[in-house]
Amino acid sequence: MPELPEVEALRDFLGDHLVGKEIARVLPLAISVLKTYDPPLTALEGATVTSVGRHGKFLDITAGPLHLLIHLARAGWLQWKDAFPATPPRPGKGPLALRTVLTGGDGFDLTEMGTTKRLAVHLVHDPADVPGVARLGPDPLADSFDRDAFARLLDGERRQVKGALRDQSLIAGIGNAYSDEILHVAKMSPFRLTTSLGDDDITRLHDATRTTLQEAVERSRGVAAGRLKAEKKSSMRVHGRTGLPCPVCGDTVLEVSFADSSLQYCPTCQTGGKPLADRRLSRLLK
Repeated sequence: MPELPEVEALRDFLGDHLVGKEIARVLPLAISVLKTYDPPLTALEGATVTSVGRHGKFLDITAGPLHLLIHLARAGWLQWKDAFPATPPRPGKGPLALRTVLTGGDGFDLTEMGTTKRLAVHLVHDPADVPGVARLGPDPLADSFDRDAFARLLDGERRQVKGALRDQSLIAGIGNAYSDEILHVAKMSPFRLTTSLGDDDITRLHDATRTTLQEAVERSRGVAAGRLKAEKKSSMRVHGRTGLPCPVCGDTVLEVSFADSSLQYCPTCQTGGKPLADRRLSRLLK
């Protein structure tokens, strides 16, 4: 799933390629992709893109008074095209979900692989009209997201720290991959309870959150949209690296599997050398 660093890189990329250009047409090609119907997508025809923003994992393309909000979900992606075939694509064929064509002939496709269709596009007058945006917590890269603000967010929370990092209503933009990476940098078990965190732990976790995301954004800056997935994968320390050596201590990266996801961690760096139980009980093996 694209997370904050990749979406921020896409925002930069689209800002360079879209701003100041006129939209010719927007074609929904998968029945599930469009989540709003008023205003219609035809309202974008002839509108000039004025800015490209980001709200957590949502892209926000502003054209005239309208906002085209895009959430790529787990298997969605954006592909830039310098030109399109003369014949329009047939709806419902392959992974193509939505096509946006500019008057200059270039534009982008939204695609989604797999059978679970979660890619979402909203056309609204105000981003806050999208429930997923309205419920977002603060952006962890914002200047206001300092250590004390982070501590206030965790105050009163009682859950595993990985779940807290991934909760979009608590902190916007962090998903499965970067929560693994943040916890590895913080040298903290993903199953540790937020109520057990002391002042030093909160400071360490805040620092790890900021540095991990900032470094990922810097690595992704200037990378073409088509190469961002590979860049993300190559930079991971523990996520997606089950069975490989930890780049810090050399111990073997282990995994905990769940029904529809998994997490990776280093026992030496994060759990005092103890493997986590690979079952949904989320507790250390005794």
